[in-house]
Order: sequence, then C-alpha cells, then structure tokens
Amino acid sequence: MADTVPHLRTEALAALAEAADDAALATWHVRYLGRKEGRLTGVLRGLAQLPVEERRAVGAAANALKAELEAAYEEQREALRRMAVRQALEGGSVDVTLPPRPRARGRLHPVTQTLRQMLDAFRSMGFSIVEGPEVELDYYNFEALRIPADHPARDMWDTLWVDDGTPRPRSLLMRTHTSPAQIRVMEQHQPPIRIVVPGRAYRHEATDTTHEWMMTQVEVLAVDEGLTLAHLKGTLLGVMQRLFGSERRIRLQCSYFPFVEPGAEVAMDCFNCAGTGCATCHQSGWIEMGGAGMVHPEILERMGIDPARYTGFAAGMGLERLAMQLYGVPDMRFFYQNDLRMLQQF
Repeated sequence: MADTVPHLRTEALAALAEAADDAALATWHVRYLGRKEGRLTGVLRGLAQLPVEERRAVGAAANALKAELEAAYEEQREALRRMAVRQALEGGSVDVTLPPRPRARGRLHPVTQTLRQMLDAFRSMGFSIVEGPEVELDYYNFEALRIPADHPARDMWDTLWVDDGTPRPRSLLMRTHTSPAQIRVMEQHQPPIRIVVPGRAYRHEATDTTHEWMMTQVEVLAVDEGLTLAHLKGTLLGVMQRLFGSERRIRLQCSYFPFVEPGAEVAMDCFNCAGTGCATCHQSGWIEMGGAGMVHPEILERMGIDPARYTGFAAGMGLERLAMQLYGVPDMRFFYQNDLRMLQQF
C-alpha cells in the first residue's frame, strides 16, 4: 500500500497532462478523484484495513496527493480555458485589409429632391430663395392679400387657427399658403424683385390622392418694369420643361385668386393615364399644380410700389404634386406614410 500512492501520483499527473479538452478533463476527474469510483478515493477507503502505523503514513501521503491532484486539475482546466479563448480570438480576428461591410446610407426624401431641382431651375433664371414663418398673422395671410374678414374667398382656404389665449378675434394661424412672403418682401424691398419661397402650408381639409392637410409649396414672385403674363408663362414653362422634359403638356386656365388679376390655374397632363382620365387626376386628365397670375395693382400700391410703372407676376405650386409627376407616384399620401419600401426607391 505504501508504494501505491507514489505510483498513483505518477500515473495521474501523466494522464492529466494528456487531457486536451473539457471532456477528457472530466473523465480524468472521475477516474482519479471521483467520489464513488475514483482511484484515490479507493485508497482512502482502504486505510481502515491497514495497521495503525502504516495507516498514518499512507493516509498522510494520500491526502497530500489529493490536494496536489485537485490543484493540478484546476490549473489544467484554466489552461484549457485560456487556450480556447486564444483560439476563438485567432479564428475570429478581423482582417483589416478586407473591404468593410456596406452600411445603409440615408437619402433625401423625394419631395426634398424635387424641391432642390426646382430651386436650381429658378436660381438659373436669377431668382433668390427666401423663407417666411409657418405660424402667420391674419394680416399677411389674408388682409394684405385682398382677403378681408368675412370675405367669401376665405372659404377657399380651410384655415387652422392658433389659440393665443386672448379674448380678441383670432389673429394667428398656420399659414394656408406661402403667399404671405410676397407681402413681407415687398414691404422691405423695392423692384426689381425676383424671389422663390419654399415652405410648408397647412389646411383643414379632407385628404385624397392629390390633397393633404400639410403640403409643401413653392411661391414665385417677380416685380419689375414691363412684366406681362407672357413672362409668367415663359418662366413656368421653362421650369416645368427642365423638370419633366419638353414632351409633357402644361395648361394655364383662367381662374380667380383675390391677389392676382388676371389669374390662372397651372395644370399638367396626368402621368398616370397620359390625359385619358383616372383616379389620380379625378378623371380629368390633368393634375393641378397651383395658382398663378399678375400681382393685383392694389397690392403693389399698398406696398408703396407704383403700379403705373411696375407690374409683377406670382405663382404658387404644390411640390408634392410635382413630385408625383416626376416620380410616377399615384397617391400624394404615400410621401408621408414613412413606408421604407416606397422611400428606398428614391
């Protein structure tokens, strides 16, 4: 029995050194240190069969071997763990010489793309870009544009009023068009004036394929000596042809707007049906782009501009309808539903 412990130590340490993975290490532990069938456990259980003197010597040697084997077992397990980590790092390392994975990039909204193209077209004609407030005063949105209180023309704009907390009549509103910027510019500048005003407008109206409660408008204003309706038509045709090509048809039809005289409605043949009539154009074959006309002489006079010397033209166009035409989108509401399947096409 005294020779058994040294022999067992040599055998156990040699077997432990050959344990190359967790499964082999577990098998080794059961074989040598297992509580039921471990070889060292068997030696400790056999101490009772030995004489007292020999029992003490063998017992001390067996307990010392047990402590040594447990420490060696923990050391080997830690070594295997470190080796596994090192192999994982080496196997999953990044080769910096390879091209990186492509990352999804954001892009401009189709309405924004259309706006930039249109502004570029107007800039090439000598127009400047200005902006106005979205929360507007009644004076600039209606009064200064020849639409006084209780005027029936106010029904043309379904107004969203702002409650300013005062008992006086309502004076703040979400602008219904970008035309108020005309007044703000003419108050501060004398002719020649050539401006384009992009921005959002708001109306309390039902939505359909060509109407939304919020829309993006582009307002055009030019005031100078000798301007006529022909200059208005030439300017709008030039911009439309730059955006859509010379094959598209554009129509200017007489219409009424309080702040222009004469007034016209600008329309383009429907992209969806080529003018034959469909749900997108409400069976008319045309999609309205906006209103236009010659600035009313009364407005020029109110702004301190001599209407006998100067004339001007103005137009306001809905940008979403232009984007519908440009990209073949059949429903205006698609632009603001945030459906990536639709937006990622642009």
